[in-house]
Amino acid sequence: MSNTVATALRHLLRDPHAPMTAISSLLDEAGGDARKSALLSLSRTQQRALYERAAQSPPLTLDDLVPPSTPPLQPVVHHGINSLPAFRRFEKHMCRADDGSARLFGFNEGATRRFIGPGYFVATPTTGRPDALPVWAERGGVVVDYFLVPDAPVAAGWPAVVDNSRGLQRFVFRGMRDYLRRVSTHASIGAAFQGEKAFNSWFVLCRD
Repeated sequence: MSNTVATALRHLLRDPHAPMTAISSLLDEAGGDARKSALLSLSRTQQRALYERAAQSPPLTLDDLVPPSTPPLQPVVHHGINSLPAFRRFEKHMCRADDGSARLFGFNEGATRRFIGPGYFVATPTTGRPDALPVWAERGGVVVDYFLVPDAPVAAGWPAVVDNSRGLQRFVFRGMRDYLRRVSTHASIGAAFQGEKAFNSWFVLCRD
């Protein structure tokens, strides 16, 4: 089944006339393992195509990333693959802040975390922030902002919060913002930016 979904997804991405709704329906109707396998098989070219196609989707919301039924500070795991040459597989762990604010806290888990650090971030809508630029909303509904780190409690068991200007992680996360678009109920696609400059790197996330 997983190979069937992956093949169908790649076919839809190759077809310039296939609407985003077809991709969303395919993934929503697939089982969890098949959906995850298909998304995490995507190449750099396919990820870029998916990000561009996802401009047709409704804006992603924080509730898509951490469902509203999830209590504050309860972790939700997103499995990811990026378009970089190495260390492509990773996870983004997210939780809702416990202060009622419209933001999520999160960090990056993967093979490199013990060397470079957790890469903490704060995720917010791309609209409504005093510092948000109008172009942010065109890039996606949610910004994963590495300029910011949690300033309140995070989920139990998470690593210590470290600013992204410290240690080796400053070479990876400092000055970065990722913009996320909706793919399906469980999936999103992101594009990385260094400040306001496109990094020409994409990544797929599939929520547990």
